[in-house]
Amino acid sequence: MEWVNETLVREFVFLGFSSLTGLQRLLFIVFLLIYLFTLGTNAIIISTIVLDRALHTPMYFFLAVLSCFETCYTFILVPKMLVDLLAQKKTISFLGCSIQMFSFLFLGCCHSFLLAVMGYDRYVAICNPLRYTVLMGYGVCVGLVAAACACGFTVSLVTTSLVFHLPFHSSNQLHHFFCDISPVLKLASHHSHLSQLVIFMLAVFALIIPLLLILVSYIRIISAILKIPSSVGRYKAFSICASHLIVVTVHYGCASFIYLRPKSHYSSSQDTLISVSYTILTPLFNPMVYSLRNKEFKSAVRRTMVQTSYPVN
Repeated sequence: MEWVNETLVREFVFLGFSSLTGLQRLLFIVFLLIYLFTLGTNAIIISTIVLDRALHTPMYFFLAVLSCFETCYTFILVPKMLVDLLAQKKTISFLGCSIQMFSFLFLGCCHSFLLAVMGYDRYVAICNPLRYTVLMGYGVCVGLVAAACACGFTVSLVTTSLVFHLPFHSSNQLHHFFCDISPVLKLASHHSHLSQLVIFMLAVFALIIPLLLILVSYIRIISAILKIPSSVGRYKAFSICASHLIVVTVHYGCASFIYLRPKSHYSSSQDTLISVSYTILTPLFNPMVYSLRNKEFKSAVRRTMVQTSYPVN
């Protein structure tokens, strides 16, 4: 950590909501309610999957892991944002900023690769149903999640190291509400085209590669579904994939807009708006899409509530 001592900037000042001074208390209440509801929803999903043996399948195992990622992701960003909405001085230390960036990049990249894993799981379930339990055993599922985490850790570590090894000698005013890559890079005194290229390629690796894997899975899935003779069977197969497709569209749409644009198109106000949706609304939206559209899961929630309210001795 010698690079922390070499910089003149010891802390960053967040200016993400500085233009909304009169609305910050209202935003605090709205964001707090959404945050608490998100935590509650994810807690219900995780506890239901753990307690109900009928949900001990690969699909729900991955959903539980996804809910854990969503919970941790919001925990990294939202509490600090809520505190800053009420604080006069909205600052974060240089080291704290680097930790925040590493943490949210790690969880965001894990989220991307996990969505690819969930796409593969749907492919196996629909295209190889007779071998599903063999191909998607518990050890395989844990291994796929571990691989997603390893990829996320590598991308976040390299990206954060590249960003915070840059010199920061001038302004410390960050036009954002958390330490995202583009706003922090704008404050660097100078940075080479090589570092920008490496960071961009890492973003491509974390977003485009999983998206291509998902597309390959769904090309095979659609091909298999179209061969199903009955319309009821085709509808059931499509409904199994619908929730995953919705979450993939929202996740990659927001992330690609923020991280895959040319630098010349960067706008702090646009990024702040998209990032609010990405950090506040998406973690609420994702588990609700998976749970509310799923009759099996809603039945499991009712069973779990009955079992916990009236335990059998």
